[in-house]
Amino acid sequence: MKNSMSQILLQMTVKNALKSIKEDPERGTRNLVDMALQFSEGRFQPVFFNAVQTMLQNEKSPYYDLVRNTVSHTDIKRLYTFGMNLGYHGCTVGARRIRDNEKKLNCNIPWTISAQLDMDQFKEKEPQYQAMIRDGESLGIYTWMLFCPEQPWKALTLVEEHPDSAFCLFCNPEDMNPHFLDEAGNYYNLMLVLRYEENAPDKYALLRERNLLYSAWYPYGQKDIEAIINGDLFYGIQQRYPAFTVLLPKQDCPNVCRQLAFQTVTQARKEQRYSTILWDFYGDNRYIDTIISNDACSVCFGKTGDLYSLDGKPAPKRHNLFQNELTDILISACPKK
Repeated sequence: MKNSMSQILLQMTVKNALKSIKEDPERGTRNLVDMALQFSEGRFQPVFFNAVQTMLQNEKSPYYDLVRNTVSHTDIKRLYTFGMNLGYHGCTVGARRIRDNEKKLNCNIPWTISAQLDMDQFKEKEPQYQAMIRDGESLGIYTWMLFCPEQPWKALTLVEEHPDSAFCLFCNPEDMNPHFLDEAGNYYNLMLVLRYEENAPDKYALLRERNLLYSAWYPYGQKDIEAIINGDLFYGIQQRYPAFTVLLPKQDCPNVCRQLAFQTVTQARKEQRYSTILWDFYGDNRYIDTIISNDACSVCFGKTGDLYSLDGKPAPKRHNLFQNELTDILISACPKK
């Protein structure tokens, strides 16, 4: 993405702000948010940064602990690169491009796309995954949530080929070996999202030792709702110091439980209960999409390349990533009402 003068100025300002946060987390964070409001463009940023500014008026906010832990154990260049790709490319420049392309194509375009990668056949399928991301960036999509149930190191070629995008790799703890983490450390537009297991060895400590940016994700079902509502789950997770804690419903999780989880996450963020930012995978992704382009649009591809709905079932009409281009899929599956 070609840098404009305004972007260069923004980059310099953000870099200086991040350095000040490392020296004084509380004051530096407030200054960064105040600065961000001055540079805010489009629909999403003012809504987001105004909310954050209000939260940070609480001097006892657990989010200050989150900032302190994150900047102390994460490479500043990593925070800067991922943050710029997500906030500037994804939610500013990309958001404008999304709205323009929605008018031209008469279809909804999501701000982020999630896909479960077929790691056993990744080498064979990689050209289609690369094409998906190239096509997506041309439409304005710069945020990718990729599920790598095994062998996540293979997906790093996607991260390398698209330095303007922000990648969230959802991984399992058993894959956090030194070789993979050394390789992952070469990419500053990457956030590892590690599945949380209460009694498993603390693999998050390995990420902190390497100053990697990371979060946690938890697949929940009906039996987990009590621990979500009373906070027991989050009190345990925040001991691992993840930037975000992402809740993802299992396929058989009832809709009423999904709604309760989303309500709990939203209220907990508002009340600043935990030193990790709670994120409902489907609810929050769709909420951001409504701010960017009015109509909520969520696009998820399964391991076979098929388009899936939010309940984890195949879309009513079959659309396959390995057989069709992303733009054609969106035009057919996500038409404007």
